[in-house]
Amino acid sequence: MSSNKIRKSGGAEPDEFEASVAQELLNLEMTSDLKSSLRDLYITAAKEVDCSGGRKAIILYVPFKLLKSFNKIHQRIVRELEKKYSGRQVLIIAQRTILGKSYTRSQNTTGLRPRSRTLTAVQDAILDDIVYPTEIVGKRTRCKVDGKRILKVYLDSKDQPNVETRTATFADVYNKLTNKQVSFHFA
Repeated sequence: MSSNKIRKSGGAEPDEFEASVAQELLNLEMTSDLKSSLRDLYITAAKEVDCSGGRKAIILYVPFKLLKSFNKIHQRIVRELEKKYSGRQVLIIAQRTILGKSYTRSQNTTGLRPRSRTLTAVQDAILDDIVYPTEIVGKRTRCKVDGKRILKVYLDSKDQPNVETRTATFADVYNKLTNKQVSFHFA
């Protein structure tokens, strides 16, 4: 029954952890007032990521077309899943495609690679997904003398009490997904 809450590409079987997350989503749909909202929603993958300080985070990958629907009930889903998986923070990220520079379309259509499929655009969108309830108000790239680049991200200060404890997890997850250093500040 939980198999309708996770649909992997190519019809692959979900692993044990993904199946448990899908089962929790199904339980949420059956028991909470989210029934109508969760009925048509599903995830494509779930991953557990180790963060600094011995913490863990759960990343739920959702189809890009369903991201807006997930965002409508984002806070309630995250709150409920964090209760079930105590000590772990839950993040919802859209499954996006990156097309290389040498991308060529099929014979029927012509045109360039869409800007939304470039590496930079996808990484920016992942950052937006990670900090979702909060808005990013500014970004700066700090280039150090030794050649390291650190992305400084300024978040909306009105959400500071809710998000401040999660910024270390955000930075760790973004580093794992994109291999870029990021630090979060409030403006």
